[in-house]
Amino acid sequence: MPDTFFASVLDKNSDGVITHSLSQLPMSELAPDQILVKVACSSLNYKDALVYQGHPGIARHYPHVPGIDAAGTVVRSPHPDFPAGTAVIVTGFGLGTSAWGGHAEYIAVPADWLVRRPSAMSAEDSMALGTAGFTAALCVDALLRHDTRPEQGEILVSGASGGVGSVAVALLAQLGFQVAAVTRKPGLEAYFHQLGAQRTVAAAELATAPERALHKEEYAGAIDTVGGSTLSTLLKRIRYGGSVAACGMAENANFSSTVFPFILRGVNLLGIDSVAYPQSRRQAIWDKLANEWRLPQLQAITQAIGLKEVEAASQAMLAGERTGRTVVVI
Repeated sequence: MPDTFFASVLDKNSDGVITHSLSQLPMSELAPDQILVKVACSSLNYKDALVYQGHPGIARHYPHVPGIDAAGTVVRSPHPDFPAGTAVIVTGFGLGTSAWGGHAEYIAVPADWLVRRPSAMSAEDSMALGTAGFTAALCVDALLRHDTRPEQGEILVSGASGGVGSVAVALLAQLGFQVAAVTRKPGLEAYFHQLGAQRTVAAAELATAPERALHKEEYAGAIDTVGGSTLSTLLKRIRYGGSVAACGMAENANFSSTVFPFILRGVNLLGIDSVAYPQSRRQAIWDKLANEWRLPQLQAITQAIGLKEVEAASQAMLAGERTGRTVVVI
């Protein structure tokens, strides 16, 4: 076992200025009573980008190692369910927020944060999905559990060029749904067609809709990654008995609605949380993503970068200049 490990480190000085460096850290910083994982790769998510750019309230303590995802191999374990040599995935819980994250050669985490990486899925593919792909799968699973079926009509996905949205579009299309991809970015029709979307909708169409309590029933369901006025408008356009899985706030954390979509059309608003999702059900979702929900488009929508490129990539992500998924190779 080495005495030190390499990591992407953020620190905050006495003036509150956050700095970034690639550093060697002592292994003694990692809790000896937790499971030690050698990280093969991580990913870059919207939350990671916020941490790198100093957004308050996400990283709890400094110095801090970002990275809310990690895939690797157990090298030291006090837990019989995860012996040394086990291939594992970590997403959510406190990784990269309250605890040091996956943008490092090693992480130390509790056993109940881990799932076994399915044998049909490589470490790189698991991080091409990561928290974003896992969240998209939870959204799709929620729609299916609320009896959303392809023959009922079109499903709309907002923020479709982002990580969650891209995977959601591809997964819905693979399951036989007609998908409309919503985006603020022009010129992405070919990208969405590659994912399986039948058409592209400009985000402005939803944001500038006339202010009414209800609109014409258009969509059988939706996956919303942006919140704000987009979610408000979506709820008014869902067909009777349809569902909206809400998982993000890229536009705004607030939205407004009357009770009419719920009491006149029976619309279901499904809140999706991937951070504390029950461990007993996480494995089943990852197994689906490795097998019957496996996405042939995944590599085509994924970019790989190294730790030296993460800070610049985070700036581009927050500026809306990146699409799809980003794997961070350790």
